[in-house]
Amino acid sequence: MQNTTLSHVQIEQQGLADPFSYAMGSRDADILQLVADALAAGRAQLAFHRVVTADDHTLTAFHEGLVRLVDEDGRIIPAGHFMPLIEQTELGRRLDCMTLGLAFAQLTQHEALRLSVNLSARSIGDGEWRRILDRNLQERPDFGERLIFEISETSAMMLHENVTRFMSEMQPLGVGFALDGFGAGLTAFRHLKTFFFDLVKIDKSFVRGIDQDPDNQVLTEALITVAHQFEMFAVADGVETAAEADFLISLGVDCLQGHYFGVPSSTL
Repeated sequence: MQNTTLSHVQIEQQGLADPFSYAMGSRDADILQLVADALAAGRAQLAFHRVVTADDHTLTAFHEGLVRLVDEDGRIIPAGHFMPLIEQTELGRRLDCMTLGLAFAQLTQHEALRLSVNLSARSIGDGEWRRILDRNLQERPDFGERLIFEISETSAMMLHENVTRFMSEMQPLGVGFALDGFGAGLTAFRHLKTFFFDLVKIDKSFVRGIDQDPDNQVLTEALITVAHQFEMFAVADGVETAAEADFLISLGVDCLQGHYFGVPSSTL
């Protein structure tokens, strides 16, 4: 039997620094293939995560639709394993197209549902993604009032002119926008004036253990103040405990999201 394992010399000849780099590259290639196969076969679904109001945790402000890909054996491919690899690639555009299609299917099925989905700024200029969006908004104008796009700070700043132009087009249709990971990315506060975000989701790194962390308390209060100054709702993301929730409410946060209020579910 032929030995297909590369020696250290062969690895170096192929431009890989060491066996670890080769192993990591092989792993990434395997994950990309799993993603490509899942997208080609339509093996994707949404998991729904509640965002609750600060004054009444039984009231759901909206649900975040988290895309889940499934391999051929029915196992979930964790998003954390593939999103950093595909976000800026053609696979990322295909994933955003599939996610948007799934979101519109849920909005059709559940008339009272308000749903947010993640969006890479690069997909805004993708022809197929835009056709899916425009077709559905034309056929069902009410969808606009029930749809929220979550855009990360990094993505928004990378193509900020495209994002602001897209927001100005969508705003009259009622589509909402959330700035995801607020405080942890690259958004200078002066740029908030040019965007049209309706809400910000405070990054989990500030929320974790906030009841015991004076630094995070000061930073989070400042982020909430900035959000309210620009007439945006402030959502605390990643809430895990009652103590975190109570402290965030005392700071004036508007909504909360996290495992303390329930894990993402495949059913509404």
